[in-house]
Amino acid sequence: MKVHSPQPSSFSHISTLRASSLSASPSPQPTSQYNITPQQPKSSFVIDAVQPDAIFALMAKCKADTFKQKVDLGVGAYRDNSGHPWVLPVVKKVDEIISSDPSLNHEYLPIAGLPAFTSASAKVILGNNSPALVEDRVASIQTISGTGANHLGSLFLKHFPASANAAGTIYISNPTWANHATIFKNVGLNVKQYPYWNPETLSLDFDGLIGTLSSANRGDIVLLHACAHNPTGIDPTKEQWAQIADVCDERGLYPFFDCAYQGFASGNLNNDAWAVRYFVNRGLELLVCQSFAKNFGLYGQRVGALHVVFADSATKKAAATQLELLQRAEISNPPAYGARIVSRILTNAELFSEWERDLLTMANRINDMRIALRKHLEQLGTPGTWDHITSQIGMFSFTGLQSYQVERLVEEFHVYLSKNGRISMAGLNESNVEYVAKSIDAVVRGI
Repeated sequence: MKVHSPQPSSFSHISTLRASSLSASPSPQPTSQYNITPQQPKSSFVIDAVQPDAIFALMAKCKADTFKQKVDLGVGAYRDNSGHPWVLPVVKKVDEIISSDPSLNHEYLPIAGLPAFTSASAKVILGNNSPALVEDRVASIQTISGTGANHLGSLFLKHFPASANAAGTIYISNPTWANHATIFKNVGLNVKQYPYWNPETLSLDFDGLIGTLSSANRGDIVLLHACAHNPTGIDPTKEQWAQIADVCDERGLYPFFDCAYQGFASGNLNNDAWAVRYFVNRGLELLVCQSFAKNFGLYGQRVGALHVVFADSATKKAAATQLELLQRAEISNPPAYGARIVSRILTNAELFSEWERDLLTMANRINDMRIALRKHLEQLGTPGTWDHITSQIGMFSFTGLQSYQVERLVEEFHVYLSKNGRISMAGLNESNVEYVAKSIDAVVRGI
């Protein structure tokens, strides 16, 4: 058999040049045929830059600001009355227990996540005695917080639409969390909006909401905030939730719940899960995205879950395998540590009660800040009405401020908030609420 000698590499001259450069004699000058004018390398990719994420850009700007009285009302994270991040006492306690456990390891979790976590988290949102859980109709999977749940949930519905005639359309509220549209578009869903905020009345545009959903097509998906709507802080009443469920049932729409603030709306876990449980008890198939970032203060641990409720157990079992297949292709398996903390608290009655007290502490302080801000604005005689600040619930308030007023607050008064006028009530405290009120008063008056 004739063996061909390998062809010399086109890069062989590199080693030669390196060797000659080590020689004591000067290197010979290259002949003209090797005189190549250096050119700037140019990629074959054509990529347009996009604007940085608005919230994270605002956070960075605030962090770089050296003004002593600056106020960060942009970040969606809880702060204590001193303006510092608050580690929940129960979380700190369990963190110390777990980290000192000699049996702790860092092995992979199953693809679907920590079983104790997914089981307990489903009970928190659906209820211990939920018929869907009792009848084994819920496929639960651990996700990368609420963002991962929204992604995996929408990806699942893209592959397995709720109706054979579904067009891959999802309706989101106007406004909604800024990341929702991007997540859904990235998986190939067609994103439409339904009215939610009425800027004239500073309240829920329920007629617009119902009117739009009543014209949606069978199989269309409807994103619903389970509680403490972000960014408006306005939730439907129980009667309004019942009407939304009626439309979903009659039109064959698929409810897609996002629950990022359970416990923050009212301070009560069961009250904040009412809408989800009502839809489930009516027999509607749906899914719920669940985040434990806010209500456990585990922002950086990315602890979340996706729960998909089906009409029967057989479909649930098949769907669970498909969810694992989708998850395996993207993250293989979720992170363990935060899920261990949450599951330990959710499965221990004493720790669970302590967590509920911590939740109430956060919810009450936020509510106190709502009352204080409104009081200061009304004492100043700030033009307009400000009762919506205390009628809204949860971490955020939609102030109704215009973009040019927001710009002045940021640039002149160093009060950082979203361009749409959303403020994080958790960023207010007894030391800065009066300053914020006076700043708002100034920009509203135009002085």
